[in-house]
Amino acid sequence: MAPGVYKDLCLDAVDPLRLGRFWAAVLGLGLADAGEGDAVLRGLSPQHTVWINAVPEPKTVKNRMHLDVHARSVDELLALGATVVDEQPRWTVMADPEGGEFCAFVRAEPPPYRLYEVGLDAADARRVGRWWAELLDGRYVDEGKEFVWIADIPGAPFESLDVAPVPEPKSAKNRVHLDVVGDVAEIVARGATVLDEQPRWTVMADVEGNEFCVFPPA
Repeated sequence: MAPGVYKDLCLDAVDPLRLGRFWAAVLGLGLADAGEGDAVLRGLSPQHTVWINAVPEPKTVKNRMHLDVHARSVDELLALGATVVDEQPRWTVMADPEGGEFCAFVRAEPPPYRLYEVGLDAADARRVGRWWAELLDGRYVDEGKEFVWIADIPGAPFESLDVAPVPEPKSAKNRVHLDVVGDVAEIVARGATVLDEQPRWTVMADVEGNEFCVFPPA
């Protein structure tokens, strides 16, 4: 049995309601004020939830975790406040209104809910990919390419968690992270570290320092 179960997504923001309006439109989710300056996006199930949490610090480095989205057009995203960062043959790298990178995959008929994949940068993509696959009971896929991915993650409202190698080390707190339900001691035994204890959750880091939050089972 896997030590963790996918719960939801979290994004940091200087202005959560402004960023929440953007991501609600991009992902096809409903926006609500979560109180205390935070915002929350909700969809068909609790796993579709995206928390937009207020932080004082602005984005300064490239996000090591990002969202890949289905889109009708790049122009549609530009009209919502995104900017183009880079053009690739199959996707467009864009930035949200606070500079957070995401990748847009243009579809002739995008689905109503538009989160496609979650991407994660790593120094050792295969090590990190195997670790997350074991944590979340996903199917680890390695086809000999530069990147690997974790498919069939129970409860996850996206197709896969894709892990790609990058040359630069992690240098700042990730502004996008996953929340999971699990046992902290068991996750520590598998190589994670505890960063902070909160009343309702524990902030942890994976084997390359990527933050995630662990909530106890109900």
